[in-house]
Amino acid sequence: MSSCFYSPEEAYEILAASESDALADSDTLTASDIEPCSEPSSDGDPPPSGRHESNWVPPNMAAPEIPPFIATPGITVRVEDCEPVSFLNLFMSDDVFEMVVEQTNLFTNQYLDAHQDSSRHRRNKWHPTDVIELKKIWALTLVMEIVKKPSIRSYWHKNPILATPLFPRVMKRERYENLMRFLHFNDNALCPPRNDPMHDRLYKIRPLISLMSAKFTDNYVPDQNISVDESLMKFKGRLLFKQYIPSKRSRYGVKFYKLCESTTGYTWAFRIYKGKDSHLDPPGCPDCIGTSRKIVWDLVYPLFNKGYHLWVDNYYTSIDLFKNLYCFETLACGTVQKNRRGFRQILTAGKRSRGSSSSLRQEEVLALRFTDKKDVYMLSTVHDESTVPVPVRGRTEPLEKPKCIVEYSKFMGGVDLADQCIQPYLVNRKTRAWYKKIAIYLTEIAIFNA
Repeated sequence: MSSCFYSPEEAYEILAASESDALADSDTLTASDIEPCSEPSSDGDPPPSGRHESNWVPPNMAAPEIPPFIATPGITVRVEDCEPVSFLNLFMSDDVFEMVVEQTNLFTNQYLDAHQDSSRHRRNKWHPTDVIELKKIWALTLVMEIVKKPSIRSYWHKNPILATPLFPRVMKRERYENLMRFLHFNDNALCPPRNDPMHDRLYKIRPLISLMSAKFTDNYVPDQNISVDESLMKFKGRLLFKQYIPSKRSRYGVKFYKLCESTTGYTWAFRIYKGKDSHLDPPGCPDCIGTSRKIVWDLVYPLFNKGYHLWVDNYYTSIDLFKNLYCFETLACGTVQKNRRGFRQILTAGKRSRGSSSSLRQEEVLALRFTDKKDVYMLSTVHDESTVPVPVRGRTEPLEKPKCIVEYSKFMGGVDLADQCIQPYLVNRKTRAWYKKIAIYLTEIAIFNA
C-alpha cells in the first residue's frame, strides 16, 4: 500500500477542506466543583459514518509508510559541570525566582496598604525578600516531605529529642510562615474579572506555568516514543475545576495532561484542566477530532514532521485523530473503545478463542482485536498485524501477541513512570491556596526532569 506525506502547508489545506463535511464529536470533559471524571463507553460519538465504515480491507501484512525519525534527542544546552544542582538550575533558574520575588513583594505591599490599621505590627516586622531567601524557602518546603513531622511548627521545635537543627539555622519560623503566606506569582490588580472573556482561571499561577513550560521544552528533546496521559495533583480544597477521579491514587485534585518521554518519564509538555467550558483551539487542529483529542494535538503539534511515535489510551484514540497526525509524519498507537465512531463493527462481533486476533486496515490505520483474558481493541498507524512470541507464566510455550499490543505495553507508561517517581516526595501539607500547591508540584516535576 502506498502512502504519502505532505508539507505543513499542504496538510493544513487538506485538513481545512475536510472540516466542512466531517462529523464533529460531541464529547466534552466533565467538570464541577467536585467533578466526577470517567471514560464514557461511547464518548458521545455519533453513529459511524459511511466514510469511516467503508474501505476497510484485510491488511495482508501491509504496514503504512514509516517516516524517519529526524529529531536529535537529549539535552539541548551545555552544562558546565555534572553536579545535580547544575541540571536543576536549567529549570529552576534565577529568572523564575526573580519573578516570584517581585510578585511576592508586590502582593505584600498591596496587602499591608489595604490593612493599615490591623497590620501595623506586621508592617514593622516585614522586609522585602530576595532570590537567596526564596531559594531557602523552596528548599525547606521540599525537605519537609522527606523529613515528615505533624505540623510546620514541629520543624522549629526546641526539644533536643524532636529538634530539626537545619530549619532554625536557615530561617526563623515566623519569617518562613510570613513568606509562605504572602507567596505570590501574579499581580491581582491586573486580573480580568470573571465575566471578562479574557479571564483566566489559572491567572494566579500563569507566569510560573509559562516559564516552566518553556524550560521543559527548550532544554530537552524527547526520544522517538512519547506518550500522553492524565495525572492528578492531590488537592481537596474548594476549587471550581477540581476533579474527582476514583481510579487515581489521589482521587481529588487538579488534573494535568502530560506529554512524557516513554522510556524516561521526562515531562516535556503539560496542560492544566480548567473546566468543561474552557476553550481549546490549538494551531492547525481540525474540528472533526473532538474536544478530548484536541488536548493531544495541543501537546504534540510542536513535534510534528519529525517522525515521532505517539502512544495514547482509549480516552484519546480515534481514527480522525490518527489520520490527521499521520499527515504530519506523527504516527500513533492506542487502545480504543469498541463503540468508538468509525471502528469497524465486524471486529467486535461474536466471541473469540483466547489467543486469536483479527484485523482490518483503512489506508494507514490498522484496526485490531485480540482476545486474551478479555478482548483488547487497538488502532495504530505504526504497525502491521504481525505477532511476536511472549512468555506466559504457567505455560511451556509462548503466546503469540500482536506486536502493536506488546509495544503499547512497553511505551505507554511514560506519565505513570513520572508520577511513580515523584509520588514519594510530594509535599502534602494542607493549604487553601491551590496555586501554591501547583507551584511546588511543578518544582517536583522539574527536579525529576533534572
